[in-house]
Amino acid sequence: MTAEEVLTRLEIGEDQDVEFKLAEGGLPRSLWESFSAFANTEGGVIVLGVAEQAERHELVGVRSPAKLLKVFWDAHHNPQKLSAPICADRDVSVVPADGRDLILIRVPRASRAQRPVYINGNPITGTFKRNFEGDYRCTEGEVRQMLRDASDEPQDAAILTGFSLADLDADSLKAFRNRFGSREPDHPFLALDDRELLRQLGGWRRDRSSGQEGLTTAGLLMFGTERSLLDALPHYHLDYQEQLSADPDQRWTYRLTVDGKWAPNLFNFYYRVYPRLVDGLAVPFRLDARGTRVDETHVHEALREALVNTLIHADHQSSRPITVIKRPDAFLFYNPGRLRIPREALYQGGVSDPRNPSLQKMFQMLGLGEKAGSGFQKILRAWREQQWLIPLVAEHPGLEMTRVWLPLASMIPADVERELRAVVGAAYDRVDDLGRVILMLAHRCDEIGNADVQPYRPEHPRDIGVRLRQFVEAGWLEKSGQGRGTRYRWPGQRLGDLFAPAAPGGEGFEHSAASSEQLTASSEQLTASSEQLTASSEHLDGGSEHLESEQEDRLAALAAPMRELGKVPKAQAEDIILAMCSQRWLPLRTLARLLDRAPDSLRNHYINPMLRDGRLRARVPGKPNHPGQAYKTNK
Repeated sequence: MTAEEVLTRLEIGEDQDVEFKLAEGGLPRSLWESFSAFANTEGGVIVLGVAEQAERHELVGVRSPAKLLKVFWDAHHNPQKLSAPICADRDVSVVPADGRDLILIRVPRASRAQRPVYINGNPITGTFKRNFEGDYRCTEGEVRQMLRDASDEPQDAAILTGFSLADLDADSLKAFRNRFGSREPDHPFLALDDRELLRQLGGWRRDRSSGQEGLTTAGLLMFGTERSLLDALPHYHLDYQEQLSADPDQRWTYRLTVDGKWAPNLFNFYYRVYPRLVDGLAVPFRLDARGTRVDETHVHEALREALVNTLIHADHQSSRPITVIKRPDAFLFYNPGRLRIPREALYQGGVSDPRNPSLQKMFQMLGLGEKAGSGFQKILRAWREQQWLIPLVAEHPGLEMTRVWLPLASMIPADVERELRAVVGAAYDRVDDLGRVILMLAHRCDEIGNADVQPYRPEHPRDIGVRLRQFVEAGWLEKSGQGRGTRYRWPGQRLGDLFAPAAPGGEGFEHSAASSEQLTASSEQLTASSEQLTASSEHLDGGSEHLESEQEDRLAALAAPMRELGKVPKAQAEDIILAMCSQRWLPLRTLARLLDRAPDSLRNHYINPMLRDGRLRARVPGKPNHPGQAYKTNK
């Protein structure tokens, strides 16, 4: 981060990946809490030498930066203070800004093996994470989930004390043998009895150091009965939903869950769910080299990979459920646990780091799943062939969950134009290619972030961020969160939290997902909302970009001192803004354009304080991002 970027962030304020601290009397204690939080989330920058005053930040600098740096590095390498020294020399620097020295500490995202990064020698009480409001202390469950991921021991290899072959569903194990035998009729494993077959698959294990022998977590997950699964894993829950109705009162058209009516192990779940996932997919007539009709496409293969990956990469000891949803416009896969490899590596392929390698092997014996890290590449290939939107993979760090979204929206230009025109209206003609892709993604995927746009466009993430902010200011998108956690969606959509923890039986999770579907499934509702959005946008444009020349000249003359001089005393700037808003409602975008100021900075430093003391009034009180929002002097 350069000095210029620091000054820009001072105007915007703290967010998901920047934390300002004073450090006037030495290193603040809270520095290490923020350090832990950044490392355990997505990384970030701590800036020392900034004071917070009256809801704004002031650059004051640090005294004796060399002395502070020594104190930092001593603590950074002290295991009693910090569990893992994750910064390199290049991550810490002294940056001069406005004649003062600042210390910048870039905290990288910790690797799977390093997490949790904790302080004061105690992972249970010293582990922090970052959310939209700042740093928070992790719960014991979150810490234990990170510790499980950090271990090199496979999560599914644990020997379950007190469990035996009697805890397995005999029909499931028999069906596995039949499917395995039909694929590999001469395989030597088929001649083994059940215990030896499980041993070869990783479902039964003998600990060579202790001599303990028994059923493993993998064996129970793949073939267990319901009661045995819940005895070993009290939060175990599988949920498949088909949300295919346009009726908002119908939460699902079909549901398969843990309800006592079947043996809900992973083997049965896969073979019950996969046929329903692919039901209705168009299969073109095609013959293989032997002249036999091929009844599968790459889309079938992609859905198979997505389902298997969800089951084998999940943290099955988590309290979160595995949920699979089939909708008219998308397939959604939710599994507990964050990605064990960087998201970029997932899209590039070739890297595999499974939580449950024995489960992976069991599915591979059935011809399902890949071990070379190519499974997601098959999904990408299938979606590109169909010219559908690129699948989106998102992590929810706070809940330690991962979502894979496979949208069925077409990226064929004619279809894109037709759908966007229906939503945006005549304003579509003024939107460039980047803007159209952003709107299309937000329209079809409920909500998006900057990283979700990057696979589609060559623009720098900074430019994508500028365009997203422009759409928020224009009222075309709504923003939630800050920094890297910022998400964007269509105005008025109150989406349920699809990552919400499940109530007993999974009802809380299912209801929130269903609520999201109810809000977005109906094309008629979307069209109606888009017409309102277009009307609001046109109204906004009319109030900002289509000022009559006389009004434009008057406002430009009033704004000239701030625009031309750059910095003016705050009292003078407030008088200028009040004069501009004295005769008509002015949107923030118009004020920012005429004053040559960043909208967020203008809102934080001037508009909000004058709203609070009554000198300004808002057209829509309490809703700063409303598409019709504007400001006027309170006479």
